[in-house]
Amino acid sequence: QVQLVESGGGLVQAGGSLGLSCAASGRTFSTYTMSWFRQAPGKEREFQAAITWSGGTRRYADSVEGRFTISRDNAKSTVYLQMNILKPEDTAIYYCAAVRGWGDRITAPTAYDYWGQGTQVTVSS
Repeated sequence: QVQLVESGGGLVQAGGSLGLSCAASGRTFSTYTMSWFRQAPGKEREFQAAITWSGGTRRYADSVEGRFTISRDNAKSTVYLQMNILKPEDTAIYYCAAVRGWGDRITAPTAYDYWGQGTQVTVSS
């Protein structure tokens, strides 16, 4: 069992930066692929970034490649999302999620076993 708690959301102006954290409970955090998704009002939850259990491989959605950076600290059982050059269209609730394994399936919300409660990010124009 893994419990996830996001923090760090807030209001930021376009062009600004924001960092999100996701703290996990449970002794098996280091065995999970960790990802970030987001969901805007009226839209489906969409994949943003993922990182393997070792941190050695990362994957990003095309819309955030070069602007967002995912990282993890297994000693702290925490995964991070640094978001730079934010745009109004980045406004959404951001969720972290955990799954074992890798592959194309990691971009699908249905693949994930555990989810956090989400944190709101609002980017003003």
